[in-house]
Amino acid sequence: MAPKTKAQTLAWLRTISGELSTATLKRLEDTLPWYGDMPPGRRSAVGLVAQAGITSFISWFEDPKSTPWIAADVFGAAPRELLRSVSLTQTLQLIRITVEVVENRVTASDEVLREAILLYSREIAFAAADVYARAAEARGLWDARLEALVVDSILSGEYDNELPSRIAALGWNGHGEVCVLVGTTPRVLDVDQLRRTARHLDADVLIGVQGNRLVLVIGRAEPAPLETDDAKPPLPFLDIAKQLEPGFGPGHLVLGHEVPTLVDASKSARAALAGFAVARSWRNAPRPTLADDLLPERAFAGDALARSTLINRIYKPLQAHSTELLATLWCYLDNGRSLEATARELFVHPNTVRYRLKRISEVIGWDATGAREALILQSALIVGSIAEPESPRKQ
Repeated sequence: MAPKTKAQTLAWLRTISGELSTATLKRLEDTLPWYGDMPPGRRSAVGLVAQAGITSFISWFEDPKSTPWIAADVFGAAPRELLRSVSLTQTLQLIRITVEVVENRVTASDEVLREAILLYSREIAFAAADVYARAAEARGLWDARLEALVVDSILSGEYDNELPSRIAALGWNGHGEVCVLVGTTPRVLDVDQLRRTARHLDADVLIGVQGNRLVLVIGRAEPAPLETDDAKPPLPFLDIAKQLEPGFGPGHLVLGHEVPTLVDASKSARAALAGFAVARSWRNAPRPTLADDLLPERAFAGDALARSTLINRIYKPLQAHSTELLATLWCYLDNGRSLEATARELFVHPNTVRYRLKRISEVIGWDATGAREALILQSALIVGSIAEPESPRKQ
């Protein structure tokens, strides 16, 4: 029996293409559990891709130079359903079964077809990988733009009801409290390394670049553990910031205060940005620096949030607790933190001054005997007294 011509082979392939498609779908149902578990609509879409593969093979056999169009021919049938519901591994399984069905049916009597199917299966596998690679690249660019939009919204404090859904679309794993970390952008920014470091610390980050500023929104990736004997306490945000510090460029690094949720992160961002703007005025500022440790510099620069923090966390609590403590603190700071000079001015024993300073520390959490904390406290006294309403003059 004389071998078939190429024209005869093509005509025969077109005749049995429907039979091949039916056999392929039957084999998919019999051998791939994930295919049978799909909803009818998605299963139909995957079946269309398998049928398109058979039709495309016939076209390719007729003209092998059509290789660049394979991806468009096959995966153009249902690209969204394929990429959203079928993984690359499952796609390769689909290709393998389709090729096996065609090979078993048509190559028994034609060695030329066998070789053609082998070449075509290689091309279609590369085409599948290319489709998924392009989709991953596009998704990565979209995620980066969305992440930049979310970080910009947090920094500006101007966001709408869509912010939570945008955050969810980014796969944010943070729970509970959030802090914002601001520093300089390194010459070569390794975003993946920052994310890996955060994951190892049971944290998640949103990353934004604004010129020479690198902004990280940090959240803990797991909720606070239950209080059991073997429960591990959550890592403080300052410790997380210290581990992330190598990912920033040279210069100052400022960590905003802790806020309850990601939606409140704009408050932490305001403090961190204000602190970053004035950090150079603290000669021995550590890296990273807490924004609250820069309250005096921020207040001097006109930061209303810093002034209100100094008043509400230092001046008013002392005033409400005891005017005696407030007067002692004023006197102690005005006398250069000298116990003896303060005791003489107040007509009390130096031990009384020590006791009152200890009480001050217990009430507000700052120790007036330290040089840096004394500056913070004196700034609080100054802005607090300025904010006091003026007493009416006697007539």
